[in-house]
Amino acid sequence: MSGDDRRPRALVTGGSSGIGAAVVAALAADGWSVLAVGRDLGRLDAVAAAAGGDVVPVVADLADDADLVRLADRVGPAPLDALVHAAGVIALAPVADVEPADLDAQWRVNLRAPFLLTRALLPALRAAPGDVVFVNSGAGLRANAGWSGYAASKFGLRALADALRAEERTHGVRVTSVYPGRTDTPMQRQVFAAEARRYDPSGLVPPEAVAAHVLAALATARPACVPDVEVRPV
Repeated sequence: MSGDDRRPRALVTGGSSGIGAAVVAALAADGWSVLAVGRDLGRLDAVAAAAGGDVVPVVADLADDADLVRLADRVGPAPLDALVHAAGVIALAPVADVEPADLDAQWRVNLRAPFLLTRALLPALRAAPGDVVFVNSGAGLRANAGWSGYAASKFGLRALADALRAEERTHGVRVTSVYPGRTDTPMQRQVFAAEARRYDPSGLVPPEAVAAHVLAALATARPACVPDVEVRPV
């Protein structure tokens, strides 16, 4: 977070549900001005109303390059204290059965969009200086059977974060990767359905716990940086 007196500013993708919505709520409660990005205005409005504080819903499709440009223009050159990439899509299948369209969708949303959006917002992040937080996945550390397409996108996201951290150190921009284990989110319900399992959230990480780790990384006193955080179910 910036050391001046202005209200810190954040952009959170995937802000309409799951971990992204939890991060939006946590930031708003901590006094941040938040741009909550998602595809569904109704859900974004609900998140903003529940969070209270200074939350502005922004509709954008991260798979659409024109929307990425519009989103970067919306942020503008003013200092951006945090960019939190929490959006993601998943399609589970063995390599032999992966549909190219599913592979492309995961690559575009999980890796390409964070890459391009971060690049576009680097001037604003350097001006703060700010933090970039990539909400990755346990699949970004370990690839299991049936998870090839999703894990490949998340392994790529890990590489992006590591390279960005090394490149932006001299500009004061910090980079954190958060690797949640199985978390109680709509995406996890989709995973359980693909695995033909009954959904039981009792053994999963609450999204608010992941959001707390994101805020803790942002609150870490400079020049210290939290490069990697794993959050797993007990």
